[in-house]
Amino acid sequence: QVQLVESGGGLVQAGGSVNLSCVASGNIFSISAMGWYRQAPGKERELVATITSGKSINHADSVKGRFTISRDNAKNTVYLEMNSLKPEDTAVYFCIADVYDLDYFSERYWGRGTQVTVSS
Repeated sequence: QVQLVESGGGLVQAGGSVNLSCVASGNIFSISAMGWYRQAPGKERELVATITSGKSINHADSVKGRFTISRDNAKNTVYLEMNSLKPEDTAVYFCIADVYDLDYFSERYWGRGTQVTVSS
């Protein structure tokens, strides 16, 4: 099994910054994509950003220029630096990792989520 543990988040004023991190551990041979999704109250879960092991990045249009995703492959860790936060960024942020095990079987794992609340 694989565990994803997120840290960071909390309450911040509009215009402020928050940093999230997520560490993957367990039965891991390699990880292709890591990233973040979010779910606001009453809304569907949506992509925030993903990054591949080769550092190719995909951002949602709503966060481009404000959020930066990065990754430390050696530490199986993904980061999300969130700047210029807006009240509409309020959501539970979930970490994801597409993990290959020793049998080269791939599965997407999800973290439990961390709350980010942006006050106006």
